[in-house]
Amino acid sequence: MTFIRTWRFITLMLASFSLSLSMTHLLELPQRMRFDQQLWVKVTVFENLYKLFGSVGAVFEITAILTAIGLAFLVRKRGSTFYWTLGGAILLVLAFVSWIMFVAPMNAEFAKWLTTPIPADWTRYRDQWEYAHAVNAFVKIMGLSLLLISVLVETPKKAAK
Repeated sequence: MTFIRTWRFITLMLASFSLSLSMTHLLELPQRMRFDQQLWVKVTVFENLYKLFGSVGAVFEITAILTAIGLAFLVRKRGSTFYWTLGGAILLVLAFVSWIMFVAPMNAEFAKWLTTPIPADWTRYRDQWEYAHAVNAFVKIMGLSLLLISVLVETPKKAAK
């Protein structure tokens, strides 16, 4: 396997791992939106169901972004492959920026709830957290899709016998 193929494999795997965590949020969304305050806060804040998402997930997210950017550099002279790869890398960066802008502030707010009363408008915080994760999942789906297309455009079109 060539260096670029190995780099692509690593990039695709990391992007997939990152997306898998976002897909968890997306698939849980309909049920979690039916939780009452007590259950939602207990599971999300007090029992910290998503604890490893912040540590392990962060490693997947950051390394997926870095390897995708590196891959774009490596394929910069390969025509459309470069543009598909760059698009995928940009979408992974956009997903991370959206997480920083819309999810991280909610995580900081939820940390306060461990020692202070839960605000009466708690659903406003919940909604931002849940829907931002859903949007994040869709952006990562598109990013991974573009990275996969970047591989497919270089796949020989001649059928194997």
